[in-house]
Amino acid sequence: MLTPVTDIEDAMVKALRVDPRDGVATLLHDALAGEVVTVGEDAWVLSADIGRGHKVALAPIEAGEPVLKYGFPIGTATQPIAPGTHVHSHNLKTGLEGTLAYRFDPVDTASAPGASAATFEGYVRADGSVGTRNEIWILSTVGCVARTAERIAAKAAALVGDSVDGVHAFTHPHGCSQLGQDLEGTRTIMASLACHPNAGGVLIVGLGCEENQIKSLLATIPESRHGMIRTLTTQVSGNEIAEGCALVAELAALASARRQTVGLDKLVLGVKCGGSDGLSGLTANPLVGRMSDRVTSAGGRVLVTEIPEIFGAEQMLMNRAASEPVFDRIVAVVNDFKRYFLDHGETVSENPSPGNVVGGITTLEEKSLGAVQKAGRAAVADVIEYGARVRIDGLTLLEAPGNDAVSSTALAAAGATAILFTTGRGTPLGFPVPTIKIASNTDLATRKPGWIDFDAGAVLEDGFLATEEALLARIMQVASGAETAAERNGEREIAIWKRGVTL
Repeated sequence: MLTPVTDIEDAMVKALRVDPRDGVATLLHDALAGEVVTVGEDAWVLSADIGRGHKVALAPIEAGEPVLKYGFPIGTATQPIAPGTHVHSHNLKTGLEGTLAYRFDPVDTASAPGASAATFEGYVRADGSVGTRNEIWILSTVGCVARTAERIAAKAAALVGDSVDGVHAFTHPHGCSQLGQDLEGTRTIMASLACHPNAGGVLIVGLGCEENQIKSLLATIPESRHGMIRTLTTQVSGNEIAEGCALVAELAALASARRQTVGLDKLVLGVKCGGSDGLSGLTANPLVGRMSDRVTSAGGRVLVTEIPEIFGAEQMLMNRAASEPVFDRIVAVVNDFKRYFLDHGETVSENPSPGNVVGGITTLEEKSLGAVQKAGRAAVADVIEYGARVRIDGLTLLEAPGNDAVSSTALAAAGATAILFTTGRGTPLGFPVPTIKIASNTDLATRKPGWIDFDAGAVLEDGFLATEEALLARIMQVASGAETAAERNGEREIAIWKRGVTL
């Protein structure tokens, strides 16, 4: 079982070894050739300049020998590596190939943290769900009416004023010239978004002749939700902008609501990483893992996704399956995704990104071992398909790719009312629900305050316990209405997974 990073005893050390078995450590600061780097009471002389987030060898590693970080292999040495040497793409390669046969080897999941007294001011819906926002969402059935939906949102927002928290259009280029799984995926995502507790009301804007017909879309939405949904077919409307604004005003009047004090058990948290660096798995991701454990232990729900970015670390999640049927579903979603890569002539290890590599991540195994820490240590209670909505309390694995926009949209559609998004490189993207950007390093938080909401680099100075309490307080503020950086910047996007033929 992966042991998450839990303590940093000395904020002055130059490098951090996560697990005693590791043959490498990660530099916490840039270092020059000849500089002495310390890990605990041990020291090494660097043979080359090594950047922050990159790895240094702590012991001799032979060619063909596995290199360990987090206590697990992150690849194989391609040449002999001496202590003090930079370990990266020039001397380390992935060991990932294709699909695997897995064995269920359950482990004891972490004992739940103590009961949390944390509360937030949310919008309690008739079905018992709780929103962190009370907005009117305008969803387009097809790309042809994307700009129309945006024009309605801009004009209607000024008309309804502060009667709701905002009016937002979520558009995409799909909904027509699609077949089978692609069309179903588009329709399912839109239907799930239409059921979201952050949307006090939903206007569905269609063209009229598209494959993704409004009638078919409505049929996939529970009848109990229809009272807060209005539709507009633009081909039969005399003035679609005026009619759309009138429908939004009608929804805003129906959506009038006040915030109420609720506990952490009412939060649905999505966890995501993007633009990761070598410190993401040491600071931001394990910090988010602690938040995941706080929410699940309180009786809340946490959604984790990015299936291709658990390759190499999937066994750790599989061993935490709440039951053998859940284990079987994790195996299925992982191997199905690997076959998806292979069927398209791609290797399953075609990751990390160029930015990840510059930031110190060498192989997909290394990236995955750091990424899965966002899921904390709770049992995996459920596995759901792309576009599906969360069903039960606890930790849920959601089928979706690693792409930031596609996977974050899937998290929102599944019911996440806030997303914790860790990053070491930075990104301005925002999504339908409040997206809290968490920097893995203080340099990024300092340079990009317009993008970043929280500095997880603080764990290197203050430790995890103090930083955890600060992040929990920030999450509760955002859940109660405080704007995220992405919301202030008007960054609200969706993206839909495109898998098949375009007609």
